[in-house]
Amino acid sequence: MEQRRLGRIGHASSVLVYGGAALSDVPQDVADASIAQAIAAGINHFDVAAAYGDAELRFAPWSGQLGDDAFLATKTGERERDAAWAQINASLERMQVDRVDLLQLHAVGDLADLDRATGPGGALEAAVRAREEGLVGAIGITGHGHEAPATHLEALRRFPFETVLTPWNHVLARRPDYRADFLALVDEVARQDAGLMTIKTVARRNWPEAADQRYATWYEPWDDPQHIDACVAFVLRQPGVAGIATAGDVSLLGRIVAAAERAAELSDEDVEQVLATAPDYSSPFLRMPI
Repeated sequence: MEQRRLGRIGHASSVLVYGGAALSDVPQDVADASIAQAIAAGINHFDVAAAYGDAELRFAPWSGQLGDDAFLATKTGERERDAAWAQINASLERMQVDRVDLLQLHAVGDLADLDRATGPGGALEAAVRAREEGLVGAIGITGHGHEAPATHLEALRRFPFETVLTPWNHVLARRPDYRADFLALVDEVARQDAGLMTIKTVARRNWPEAADQRYATWYEPWDDPQHIDACVAFVLRQPGVAGIATAGDVSLLGRIVAAAERAAELSDEDVEQVLATAPDYSSPFLRMPI
């Protein structure tokens, strides 16, 4: 699998980042099979979060077995310093590790939330302490929603986050304001030599009411090869993107891996033709989960 430099951290990360949300509510044997599948495919960057149900626990048996070049990240969704500090330490205990390579402030999607996380007594202070004490290697920020890129741009003005994880896909790129915010973020990430990762690559839309929600994702994903291939190729061709997080359902991993392997075979015209005419394609942030 292709690898890209994760900004000034310098890690050669696989272009697919294993999305640990897929392990939120699966038994250990299913988690084991999925993690093994990811390693066999060449994925060396694994991303979990305290909020992802049992995901951190599912990684515990794999501590020290992810490979010599493995990169392990987790997240805290707390906004206050003391609560975040406790959660960071609980995450390390749950994963049975002494440190993680990256600790991210989780789900910071608007300026009010950013103020809470980065202000006096906020979670950022706990993250900095964790880095100073060797519990984490780097500090990043993540978020959902239409305001995420603009919020993350402001975050980089306030603190030199080493990574940013923000939404990007073809349908979001059609929104002029969102696209402008995202490209401004790309420029600032490059200026600071941070690592840019993206989420919601294969998101199709919000689940329709009364739909059979056959995947564990809170949005309806594309699940056919034609659209997944085009979605993955579109994001991987965006300059400045170091990697894309895989979707939050173990059954989609193989299809996304295959799409990454085939991405170079599609022309820009192929990608545009598929996605510009994709049926029922809309932002997953029109209706956000509570």
